[in-house]
Amino acid sequence: MLGFVSLLMDVSSELIHSLLPVFLVTSLGAGTLVVGLIEGAAEATALIVKVFSGVLSDYWGKRKPLAVLGYGLGALSKPLFALASGPGLVLGARLIDRVGKGIRGAPRDALVADIAPPEMRGAAFGLRQSLDTVGAFVGPLLAMGLMLLWANDFRAVFWVAIVPGVLSVALLLFGVREPERPPQARRTNPLKRENLRLLSSAYWWVVAIGALFTLARFSEAFLVLRTLDGGLAIALTPLVLVGMNVVYALTAYPFGKLSDGASHTLLLGLGLAVLIAADLILASGTHWTSLVAGIALWGLHMGMTQGLLARMVADSAPAELRGTAYGFFNLVSGLAMLLASVLAGLLWEMHGAQWTFIAGAGFALLTLLATFLPRRAGTPASGA
Repeated sequence: MLGFVSLLMDVSSELIHSLLPVFLVTSLGAGTLVVGLIEGAAEATALIVKVFSGVLSDYWGKRKPLAVLGYGLGALSKPLFALASGPGLVLGARLIDRVGKGIRGAPRDALVADIAPPEMRGAAFGLRQSLDTVGAFVGPLLAMGLMLLWANDFRAVFWVAIVPGVLSVALLLFGVREPERPPQARRTNPLKRENLRLLSSAYWWVVAIGALFTLARFSEAFLVLRTLDGGLAIALTPLVLVGMNVVYALTAYPFGKLSDGASHTLLLGLGLAVLIAADLILASGTHWTSLVAGIALWGLHMGMTQGLLARMVADSAPAELRGTAYGFFNLVSGLAMLLASVLAGLLWEMHGAQWTFIAGAGFALLTLLATFLPRRAGTPASGA
């Protein structure tokens, strides 16, 4: 049910986000640096807010109310995109939307970890991610169809996005029931020093690797802009996110299930190798074969790694601090996402698109090397 809630909200969000970089550049006159700043600030805001909602969900002992608030803010932000006459209001709408995402993210992930049997956590995170990602390609497909039908009327498409957003909140309110947590599982303050000491070196290793990984994985808005360099028509640019997310959706569950019995380090390393290949192919040129291959490999690396990282956090953190653990993980990743997207925009404007993707490959290689460095005892080498 949580997967279908995510699916509907992703349809709503991707109706807008698949068109937003092109809307900013062609209709509002923004440059790629502005696109990078908006995307980086928005995604970083979402990830940073997660630390507070995660801590609150542990303190309160309730996950669902915070998730409802987060999805509600996401739905309320959608009309602002249709009303925007400049980058400022777009930034404001993105921040409201991403604050909502930040509020709901950690409690929702903690709820999945609370419910799923430990031996099936990988499959559970993979299934939720797959359903979420179905929405991430249905939204761009719908956006493309409406753009063709309505002669590139961005604002009309943005108004449509309100409908699935409202449906997502309604489904969460009436279709999801949160199990009661035993009173002894609730702590007075998850941020107390004695509680934070329960977050082991194994957990902080996952946090560090996740941050390095995020530096290598800047906003997908730059994938969309790369296809414009290749001559793709504006109305067809949502195909970029469609293609990437189809691959993501098809691979997230199988690789999540695989992580229930395979080495997490090995799977993460393979995912990083795929990301390096995607970056190098996208840097090599704008022929349609390069663009298709690079975008498909980008989606594959997401399917291989995003559910895996969520499972690694759940495995390395105590149950009573899962919300806090996801919050800190996403706080650090949020700062890395801001830096990565701003750096990507700067490199694009100063040296061209090629160097944006070469830099991404370089950070991915650094992360790959760090993943296989010898670690202290107690830090996980595998998930078996």
